Amino acid sequence: MRHLAGLLIGVVVTAAVLGGGGWAVQQALTAAATTPPPDPQKLWIALGSMAAIGLVVGLVVAGRISPLATFVPSMVLLAWTVVYALDTGRALSLIPAEASVNQIVRDAGAGDKFLLTTGVLALLGVVLFIPVLMPSRWSRPHDDDDDEYESTPEGSYY
Repeated sequence: MRHLAGLLIGVVVTAAVLGGGGWAVQQALTAAATTPPPDPQKLWIALGSMAAIGLVVGLVVAGRISPLATFVPSMVLLAWTVVYALDTGRALSLIPAEASVNQIVRDAGAGDKFLLTTGVLALLGVVLFIPVLMPSRWSRPHDDDDDEYESTPEGSYY
């Protein structure tokens, strides 16, 4: 049951990194690239989104949940980076850019393109893969209360 929950958490973390992280990066880049002073509210929302996503990733990496919670997003990020290294056009074609797609999704895609081309997704994929290599993450937590209890045979007073 723990690994099923870890799988679901991994899917949510993947969506948060790719969707929320891409959107936040695009908003921050847009706000910083404007010639007049950027809209401080837009910039603070983007930075707050990045901080929230960083907090979620940090909790998943450091927490004692199933290693699948970090394995799923790490494999998605590293696989997309490998596809980018082998065939740049194919990797970039996975990013939604059509006019029929919602503007928020296009913004997230543009941010993901920036993260992919600069290597940030590869870095984050490696960071998320490290907890998978720890054998203690795959076993159940040891309960010390079971060691202190000694069963006595029935009928014995000691």
